[in-house]
Amino acid sequence: MAAGAVGAGDSYGGFRVRLVSELQSKGIRDLAVLRAISQVPRHLFVPAGVRHRAYEDSALPIGGGQTISQPWVQARYLEVLQLTGREKVLEVGAGSGYQTALIAQLADTVFGIERLPALAAEARSALQAAGIHNVTILVGDGTLGWRPFAPYDAILVAAASPSVPAPLIEQLAPGGRLVIPIGDRDTQVLTLLRKVGDQIETTALGDVRFVPLLGEFGFRPTSS
Repeated sequence: MAAGAVGAGDSYGGFRVRLVSELQSKGIRDLAVLRAISQVPRHLFVPAGVRHRAYEDSALPIGGGQTISQPWVQARYLEVLQLTGREKVLEVGAGSGYQTALIAQLADTVFGIERLPALAAEARSALQAAGIHNVTILVGDGTLGWRPFAPYDAILVAAASPSVPAPLIEQLAPGGRLVIPIGDRDTQVLTLLRKVGDQIETTALGDVRFVPLLGEFGFRPTSS
């Protein structure tokens, strides 16, 4: 589990406290998740032009047609994964690195995959500025997973896919959890999968809307 990142953004501490209170009022109960949100300086992970909105409970643009998800959605993801601090986690769609940083507070090791090299570079810089070191970011096709470090105790997919990419299921450890939005490009259902023996148990968690997961086992890029 990562060392706390509190010192990286002390002047924003009051904003983080207010965000935590808002998330509690919206039903987030996991104290470890709330503590991670209170510690990680979200303003380091958003572009300067929207930094004044960093602690709103809303999605924000981060460039390349991508967004940093609403904090409530990210907190819900993390509650569902029920991390204990001992896990090896794969994150597909690292984006700005903020959710990567949250996972790093809750797990032992995090491997993040980001398709866009510029975003990956910015995520690495922000993670370093936040004092988070138990994370490795790879540039690549997240639908293929990251086989050299498999299996993973938990896999978090931060983009919508028409179905669950087969390589991700293959790379999930026995007893592992995978959370992913499944649907079309406009509407999806946040879905939890658990690997129980040779079986996959699936639970629908609710409607969400994410950017599409592009790759060999996801959506194909649209023509311009």
